[in-house]
Amino acid sequence: MLRKLIAFTLLVGATYAPAESYVFTNGNLVTMNSPAATAGELVAVDGKIAAVGQNLPRPDGAVVVDMDGGYLMPGLAEMHAHVPSPSLGLAYRDEVLFLWVAWGITTARGMLGHPDHLALRDDLLAHKVLGPRLFTSGPSFNSNSVRSAARAVQMVEEQHRLGYDFLKIHPGMNRAQFDAMAATAHRLRIAFAGHVPADVGLTQALSEGQLTIDHLDGFVQELVPNLKANDPALNSFFAAALVDQADETMADPIIRKMLEARAWVVPTETLFENFAAADDIDELSARPEIIYLPQSLRDNYTRALSGAASSAAATQRYVELRKRMLKAMHDHGVGILLGSDSPQIFNVPGFSIHRELRAMVSAGLSPYEALQTGTVNPAKFFERDNEVGRLAAGLVADLVLVAGNPLQDISNAANVKGVMVRGRWLDSNERSRKLAEIAKRYAN
Repeated sequence: MLRKLIAFTLLVGATYAPAESYVFTNGNLVTMNSPAATAGELVAVDGKIAAVGQNLPRPDGAVVVDMDGGYLMPGLAEMHAHVPSPSLGLAYRDEVLFLWVAWGITTARGMLGHPDHLALRDDLLAHKVLGPRLFTSGPSFNSNSVRSAARAVQMVEEQHRLGYDFLKIHPGMNRAQFDAMAATAHRLRIAFAGHVPADVGLTQALSEGQLTIDHLDGFVQELVPNLKANDPALNSFFAAALVDQADETMADPIIRKMLEARAWVVPTETLFENFAAADDIDELSARPEIIYLPQSLRDNYTRALSGAASSAAATQRYVELRKRMLKAMHDHGVGILLGSDSPQIFNVPGFSIHRELRAMVSAGLSPYEALQTGTVNPAKFFERDNEVGRLAAGLVADLVLVAGNPLQDISNAANVKGVMVRGRWLDSNERSRKLAEIAKRYAN
């Protein structure tokens, strides 16, 4: 498999320079300024949206894209992404980046960084590699990497100096180590995000200023009355064992703390849905997107779920509880960010973000509200709402053309016909050809 990865050069070494100007016509615009689509045109010049409206002047030499009645919307964000490490090969890394783009993802937040990702971040912006704009953490803070408070301080200082965008928290740090990390991060003005260590707890993580709570980590534990400090469930990532002890009436005070802390939530709901389906591995393995994964990864996924089948029913109840809590958070105004944790357990890059959108709607959000979690909300989160997240003149030309109105049926967002990433247009033919080549590589 590694030999195959090294041999694959389709997506490596090219320069994906955008053309100067495009005109998108004969279609509809999902501007994300309102929950309605409007007929119209869009002009993109030099990687920026130049105009949005009807009967627009066309720049000389512009590439005309006939939308054929389709819907043009802003690019999506994958806010819990895992860029493959260099040890897996550049070819596989670039496949993952391509799959994200092919399904409309134009921004990715890398949640397990590597020094090579700093150079990749620049190469993506320069169109040397085809993929989303990348915001990357450094290597994670966990029980192995952080053995003392002094080491936590040192890691924050190192990652800040190297220029990582934020710090990734994994389980394992004790309270003293976490406090030292947080204090140093605030001093250097670098954000920290991710998991909630069991010794810290959600309430303390919020008070220390953790920017995102990924996976709703630590939330369900807060719903269990009189949970002892040494309870093994505190260290459970899934906390499914606690679902029948959870008191949902305790949710409102926790949600108020999240609002006061201005923390964001990245639910990664599909990851938990996959674990809830662990008693039907055949169904998970038969998903159409599996053809875009190496066999070794498919096998890893199956092994990871092999011990979860017996608790699938409890995990399903846990998923349903999470959806109710997600809806309550949204209704109270907690910021929700779209993220699926790809490529993790049966979450194929690109495809899983659309499963995540459907999970948002099944939790009670409208299609427009679900799309906000992947467009305008990430723009606000990154303080780039004057650059991305909507269709408006002056914003970056991150665009997705889909067949069917996603504001009426969120499943239509997955009917991708073409993607523009920072002015570089990936049309239907090129997209289909490259997807077919990836699938052919991994055919059994």
